[in-house]
Amino acid sequence: QVQLVESGGGLVQPGGSLRLSCAVFGFTFTSTAMSWVRQAPGKGLEWVSDISIGGGITSYADSVKGRFTISRDNAKNTLYLQMNSLKPEDTAVYYCAKGGMRSWRNGSWGQGTQVTVSS
Repeated sequence: QVQLVESGGGLVQPGGSLRLSCAVFGFTFTSTAMSWVRQAPGKGLEWVSDISIGGGITSYADSVKGRFTISRDNAKNTLYLQMNSLKPEDTAVYYCAKGGMRSWRNGSWGQGTQVTVSS
């Protein structure tokens, strides 16, 4: 059984920050790259960021580059997304997924965590 449990979302004002977490169960977290993706209201899934197995290589969508930071703690089987300088257009349900930017679509999905950025 594969399970990914996202948490940490909430309501923040523009310019605020949130830290999302994803606890992973059911596969070897330490042997795979991981991604964060999001789905804004009325829009499709958008890849946001990924991180290599060891955490040393990260990539970001242009829309979040410089504002978001992805990280992982392999000892805790947990993925993180630090979100700073949040904008209303960041409003979305955020999901973590197995795999990097080329393979996340084949990953398992949890319930996601809602991020709402509104003044």
